[in-house]
Amino acid sequence: MLSRVAAARGERSPIMSTVRFGPDFVWGAATSCYQIEGAATEDGRGPSIWDRFARLPGKVLNGDTGDVACDHYHRYRDDVRLMRELGLDAYRFSIAWPRVLPEGRGRANAAGLDFYDRLVDTLLEAGIAPWACLHHWDLPVALSDRGGWESRDIAGWFADYAHLMAGRLADRARHWFTFNEPNVLAWLGHATGVHAPGIRSRDATLAAVHHINLSHGKAVEAIRDAAPAGTQIGVIASLQPIHPAREDEAHARAAETIDLFWNLAMVDPLLLGHYPDALAAMLGDRVQSGDLETIAAPLDLFGLNHYCRQYAVPDPDNPFGAGLTAPPDDRPVTDVGWRIDGSGLADQVARIVERYPKLPIYITENGAAFPDGPDAAGAVHDPDRIAFLDEYLDAVARARDAGADIRGYFVWSLMDNYEWELGYSKRFGIVYVDYRTQDRIPKSSYRFYQELIDRHRSG
Repeated sequence: MLSRVAAARGERSPIMSTVRFGPDFVWGAATSCYQIEGAATEDGRGPSIWDRFARLPGKVLNGDTGDVACDHYHRYRDDVRLMRELGLDAYRFSIAWPRVLPEGRGRANAAGLDFYDRLVDTLLEAGIAPWACLHHWDLPVALSDRGGWESRDIAGWFADYAHLMAGRLADRARHWFTFNEPNVLAWLGHATGVHAPGIRSRDATLAAVHHINLSHGKAVEAIRDAAPAGTQIGVIASLQPIHPAREDEAHARAAETIDLFWNLAMVDPLLLGHYPDALAAMLGDRVQSGDLETIAAPLDLFGLNHYCRQYAVPDPDNPFGAGLTAPPDDRPVTDVGWRIDGSGLADQVARIVERYPKLPIYITENGAAFPDGPDAAGAVHDPDRIAFLDEYLDAVARARDAGADIRGYFVWSLMDNYEWELGYSKRFGIVYVDYRTQDRIPKSSYRFYQELIDRHRSG
């Protein structure tokens, strides 16, 4: 029987029987440290801005925190076993900056470094390549109190952190990303305030945009200095087509603003060596001599996170006068209200190919939240997620057929986890997590992905 998503699409699954990705295509899964690790106060870890933000009244649904999350810090060996059984080629994880540098700089925390050593070694023993990301939004509180991303000094702090981690792990982890979704960090953390550090300021947003980009460039230099030759370095951007919610001039301007900050601000300077004209004018003398050359340090790969098309509206409460609204009701949506439409992924890839120099593209996040849970027999069936993955993987295949150099796909997420301001209310995983017992239950989508990987590897 078709799920409601597949039924609305009017299609049956093409992926399992017809689409071929080739033997060298990388099949992976992704997570982030704050969303799964837990152990927030153990073994010398310092507090992050999300530890603080989650405790502010009304910021996170139900007051949920990442204190325990999925307890991956203690259960990582069991989680790697699930990855091995799944058949993954690669696992994309993030490193908790406050776990390895509790003050954000200075003396490293040996216990934190040892944890990532153990994780990387366990992955390699399971035949899974570790793909490391330096920053997934969990800035150490100590650095936030020194100005955070609004301070130009943070570029040096981030470079030192990058050098430390590459020197420790890059002999075994050969793929590195500086940031996960720096655009989300800048916009949701400093313009809308719905993410940590919870700022709503035009000046703070502009400072964060440039200093995050500058930090990226300095981190690329640091990784190349510390890592063996041949280490692959990139960045991960969350890019979505932006449409005006209504066909009028005000909504068109709102869509242009969102596109500028969401899609262009953290990619154009990295890959083209300059900011879009409208943004350059806003940044003014924040951009100093030599900054753009540093930011545009050559990269080896590009990570694309994609979920859905977005719809823009004027928003007088936003410091830039633009916001997002619910999508039209012509297609089904996920449990967080995101429109399900694989053509959005294909369109976004086409824009990347047209606009930017040719870099290997990896889909580093793609997935969907649905309200699934165990049935009476203890199994978790999630046909809507299977239909979603099927549709979006078909879009990946069509983009490859059209000439895009897409070399891998990482499902979001390996397991249910802490979903930022939504707490534990939304489930993105292909593995169900019972947060009370920490039991893991592979869902039907896990079996779908497992069989998909096996067929493409063996065929």
